[in-house]
Amino acid sequence: MGIGKLFRRLGVLSLGCFLYGVFIEPYQYRVRRFRVPILPAGAAPIRVLHISDAHLLARNHSRLNFLRALAGLEPDLVVCTGDMISEPEAVDALDVALERLRQFPGVFVFGSSDYVKPKPINPLKYLFSPSARRKFEPDLPYEQLAQTLAPWHNLNNRQVELELRGTKLELRGTNDAHVDLDDYASLAGPPAAGATLIGVTHAPYQRVLDELTSDGARLILTGHTHGGQVCVPIYGALVTNCDLPSEQAKGLSRWETGEHTAYLHVSAGVGQSPAAPFRFSCPPEVTLLTLTPRR
Repeated sequence: MGIGKLFRRLGVLSLGCFLYGVFIEPYQYRVRRFRVPILPAGAAPIRVLHISDAHLLARNHSRLNFLRALAGLEPDLVVCTGDMISEPEAVDALDVALERLRQFPGVFVFGSSDYVKPKPINPLKYLFSPSARRKFEPDLPYEQLAQTLAPWHNLNNRQVELELRGTKLELRGTNDAHVDLDDYASLAGPPAAGATLIGVTHAPYQRVLDELTSDGARLILTGHTHGGQVCVPIYGALVTNCDLPSEQAKGLSRWETGEHTAYLHVSAGVGQSPAAPFRFSCPPEVTLLTLTPRR
């Protein structure tokens, strides 16, 4: 095969991958499922729906329809780990999409994209270092977004105790560590007596994971990575856009700090930023985690 023909075929293959990543895979929504043994002996299972990184524009009708259908899963708890909007008009669209899902108990934290509009970027920069921590000047209606997500509990540097199916859960959240809004120190300490501690944060920076794990968190729920967004088949994610190892860019894994261990679930997200509107070998998703008694 001549060099010219080889380059032409590579060009056609590259174009095909690009078109697939823009027009096909971002619409292949799925629900992943995991079982997580963290509850006390004899406890009833608790179904947790984890949603993250929708990056919505009001015109994202298929994404909004997918979110609207999630109420059919009938979770015991909804956890939203941020980056849900990309423009002010998306708040009203999200309000409609989540109308039925808000009948279930829930909690949420914000990501930086809930505060700041996306800006044009060179996606290749992600291969070399995490995105820059921009000067924090909100230009999105994050307060309106918080009202839209009510009656779910706002866990941005806050905590709440909930009793679900006879089990007491303590949920602790931080604001987005990617733009240094996290303040876990204000929450630090062991969980309440008899409570199972669950951590909630947008970006899985190691400092936050270590703090939560050291305090006895059994499970930590995060987003931000988009699962790598553009992955190599079989190999997986190339980057996480934070200091999390790439092999933990999505799904359920373990996080160890000293003698403490927690389950870590990183959502690959249900969308992608309008500034980088493609996915490859990493379909958009939400996750239904069934919490069960410890073995």
